[in-house]
Amino acid sequence: MRLNKYLSESGQWSRREADTLITEGRVTINGRPAGLGQQLGDGDEVRVDGDVVGAARKRIRPVYIALNKPVGVVCTTERSVPGNIVDFVDHPERVFPIGRLDKESEGLILLTNDGDIVNEVLRVENAHEKEYLVAVDRQVTEDLVQRMARGIRLAEGMTRPCKVGKIGARVFRIVLTQGWNRQIRRMCEELGYEVTALQRVRIMQIQLGSLKVGRWRNLTAGEIASLSVRAVRPRPALAPGISAGGRPKHAGRPGHRGGPSRRGKPRPGGPRH
Repeated sequence: MRLNKYLSESGQWSRREADTLITEGRVTINGRPAGLGQQLGDGDEVRVDGDVVGAARKRIRPVYIALNKPVGVVCTTERSVPGNIVDFVDHPERVFPIGRLDKESEGLILLTNDGDIVNEVLRVENAHEKEYLVAVDRQVTEDLVQRMARGIRLAEGMTRPCKVGKIGARVFRIVLTQGWNRQIRRMCEELGYEVTALQRVRIMQIQLGSLKVGRWRNLTAGEIASLSVRAVRPRPALAPGISAGGRPKHAGRPGHRGGPSRRGKPRPGGPRH
């Protein structure tokens, strides 16, 4: 078994977090510094920061949930960060987010304790679709739509061609197959626009739908299966969520009905968890 898989199946870290620990020199195997991609043999002793990591939990209950993240929640597993997503969800299992969503943005984000799914969804070459509704500070023009669709040059290089469509005077939808840091906001800035609200409404075949801000639900069996790269990729479908005023519904409205409870914890939508 690869070392990062062993660490992720211990239930304490995702595979990405495990790779970071290994790179930082915090992991040893039989007392020797571990390397990325290293394989474990029977009886090998793994330690992180000097503490022994127990055998992988083969029977850990897999968890896959969809959260409608409010503005202000930070997509990090670092419990020392105020407003971190792990404390916000407060799930009985140790879950971690699949990817990120800006602190200033809201909408769909998936969380799991399955490191294999995380790697499969985030792998760049799989080009999984993510759909967003974006409100900006002035009129959406055909020039904006066409230039965003063709690609915008950012510090990392040219963004991939993507699907863009105007759906309101100051609102458009965009479907990306990559996820650079604050990509949509930076693309808009390059064209002289400022994003006033941003909501993610779809990840692959999983829709935000009517899930209220601050609530989460378990994924269905079909949705879990769709996370595999072997699943057929969906046609882009505009999900509901835009108000008549041209903003994603509930954008920037913390504490409204359906949001976190007074103790700051989200209330799961649908059946009890």
